[in-house]
Amino acid sequence: MLRDVVFADYTPLSGNLELARRLLTPLAAATLPQRVAGSGKRLAEQPIELSEERFIVYVPAAPPRQGYGLLAFVPPWPEASLPPRWAATLDRQGVIFVSAARSGNDASVLARREPLALLAAHNLMQRYPVDPERVYVGGFSGGARVAMRLALGYPDLFRGAILNAGSDPIGGAEIPLPPRDLFMRFQSSTRIVYVTGERDDPHVSDDSVSMQSMRHWCVFGLESFTTPFVGHAVADAAALSRALEALRARTPTDPDKLARCRSTIESELAKSFQRVEALIAGGRGTEAEKLLHQLDERFGGLAAPRSLELARKYSTSSPP
Repeated sequence: MLRDVVFADYTPLSGNLELARRLLTPLAAATLPQRVAGSGKRLAEQPIELSEERFIVYVPAAPPRQGYGLLAFVPPWPEASLPPRWAATLDRQGVIFVSAARSGNDASVLARREPLALLAAHNLMQRYPVDPERVYVGGFSGGARVAMRLALGYPDLFRGAILNAGSDPIGGAEIPLPPRDLFMRFQSSTRIVYVTGERDDPHVSDDSVSMQSMRHWCVFGLESFTTPFVGHAVADAAALSRALEALRARTPTDPDKLARCRSTIESELAKSFQRVEALIAGGRGTEAEKLLHQLDERFGGLAAPRSLELARKYSTSSPP
């Protein structure tokens, strides 16, 4: 076990503008620099000063032939710690574990929790022979909700996610859809595993709502199970093992099913754009602005760049 680990390498993936591009709606990302400047602050290139951060790292003794797996874990608690009895499972599965200090539920999601997980994964992939097809993000409770945002926004880094007793629906202001190319990759190749205690009724219900949302948005690589006789508690070693095995056992998404689902979404998006353009053409800029912001929240990156073009259009059509 390596404690108080300090990393030094940055990645463009954790930069402020890249975080905004992937994790905010297009309209929110486009106005971020101006909003920061308006507050009298300067938007730094990176949100994290790595020399001030500490991580816990667990590395199995023997690297697998094809390279280590890697699990970047987002905790709800402030300390960097390895959940009890996880070490033996990580050894057996050949998975490196990393978690940051001061990245619990009290920390800023966009300014700390998300970039810390990204930087941890990046640095360990530089230090160890990691199989890029087995790089995962996970978390417990509030940390699982952050992990889901990262899996959605960074499918080119994280091939799957373990959501332990924490999940949300996607496709809204809180968890917007990323840019189209990233979301299509998420739909076709990311695997999401939900694991919650069977007595943790609120979060079992949240998982059901989240999975329903995923399927609506054409995400079908889902696995869900509950741990018997357990309430709101971090997964035990057996549950972790099952979750990691589920991530490895990825099955290809049916291309015809995915194409049909995507076509339905595109039709809905096209109709929403038509309504916005009709309002702009009628000189009803205020109504168009309201509807466009609703469209931006619902469709996120799928609506760009057209949503940004329309935002400029209604701003010039509105009366002074």
